[in-house]
Amino acid sequence: MTFEEKTLSREVVYEGRILNLIKEEVMTVSGQPAIREMIEHNGGVGLVAITSDNKIIMVKQFRKALERDMLEIPAGKLEKGEDPLEAAARELEEETGYKAENIEFMTRYYPSVGYIRECLYLYLCTGLSKGEAHPDDDEAIDTYMYTMEELEKLIAEGNLQDGKSMAALYAAKLRLCSAK
Repeated sequence: MTFEEKTLSREVVYEGRILNLIKEEVMTVSGQPAIREMIEHNGGVGLVAITSDNKIIMVKQFRKALERDMLEIPAGKLEKGEDPLEAAARELEEETGYKAENIEFMTRYYPSVGYIRECLYLYLCTGLSKGEAHPDDDEAIDTYMYTMEELEKLIAEGNLQDGKSMAALYAAKLRLCSAK
């Protein structure tokens, strides 16, 4: 049986440019109040972009939260009220310089349902044409090309650790295998 916690009070502890920190007092299933701390985020998009020779475009950039470079799929945050499909096309071009003839929605997922209100939309991008990348002023992004097999090996070895990339690559593999 599912129990829905009733919110007794809500406080915005911090309101930032890309996220908010929320503190809510709730009534639990035991009848006792409890505090829930959550992060609100507008969400984002993640892209599995596949070239005509079946290479997947990956990006590497420094991530301050981890104090190191991370290999990831191209991705980005949604602006408030922005359509995820439009954000997918925008982010692909900004980060990689590529434009996609076909952008196909694969799935959406919630990265950490225990404390983050964030939804990521994952897309498969094909029919690519190369252009000029134009990342945000505060981004330094390098692009790389991998086969699906090479990326699977990196995941198996623990060398590709970004959750959205692993989820998106798995969704893309399922999509591509079912299309055969």
